[in-house]
Amino acid sequence: MQLYTGRGDQGTTDLLGERVGKDDPRIAALGALDEATSAIGLGRAHATSDETKEMLVVAQRDLYQVMAEIAFTDRLRPAAYTLGEDRVLWLEAATDAITTRIELAREFILPGDSIPGAALDLARTVSRRAERDAVALANHEHLHNPQVLRYLNRLSSLLFVLARFEDRNAGATPLAAKARNDE
Repeated sequence: MQLYTGRGDQGTTDLLGERVGKDDPRIAALGALDEATSAIGLGRAHATSDETKEMLVVAQRDLYQVMAEIAFTDRLRPAAYTLGEDRVLWLEAATDAITTRIELAREFILPGDSIPGAALDLARTVSRRAERDAVALANHEHLHNPQVLRYLNRLSSLLFVLARFEDRNAGATPLAAKARNDE
């Protein structure tokens, strides 16, 4: 099987139902979402908690659904490829469940107190970029499902608390972003 086709050599690619330029904002958003799920995968590979790993798998699968939703043109998208509010509610419940089990610093902290925490902080920043690209799609009428924006907004919160959860599991104490006079 040959993995390359050469069809994109002129700077175009396929959405599901339309050929577009590789600089189309939908392609940019799909790329950012692909980066986000890969970054989450890195965090999952380093995570020490099975609970963290399970939540990250669910989030990655949700992101694949979001990518499918964006990849289809409006006229061809099956209803099954539309992210539902239930996925946002799951994300909120998962975030709340972890938040009750950790103590969050009252100040900005520096990422990097543990390898899994740092990987999840990186995933959080990549997911924020994907969120910004999705907002641009919505602003240009390429994304009509408000649940996608809600989901992506909540995803960074889950990744943040999972990073702190993994830091805590590693015995790390968060390092404040602002140096104190006694340091």
